[in-house]
Amino acid sequence: MKMLMSVDFPHEPFNSLVREGKAGAILKRILDEIKPENSYFTEHNGERSAVLVFDITDSSKIPSYAEPFFLVFNANCHFRIAMTPADLAASGLDQLGKKWL
Repeated sequence: MKMLMSVDFPHEPFNSLVREGKAGAILKRILDEIKPENSYFTEHNGERSAVLVFDITDSSKIPSYAEPFFLVFNANCHFRIAMTPADLAASGLDQLGKKWL
């Protein structure tokens, strides 16, 4: 199952780590450790942000994905389950609609 993890980095300590020349190496170390399927860096509400995609088979792994960002960057992490079009097609959505009308 696909999971999207959004990470919002507050300006501090990220700005200090950038000034010290450490931010890039730390991010690389975290990504090498948690191995997201894909990662995208962007802006969200005026702050640095990332969206990471994972293929989740064991929900007990979620803390290992979030803790590096919590501990190093004081970041906020948000999790969403994501479906492909094939997942949605297999969901029985039409039958649910008939059941609950």
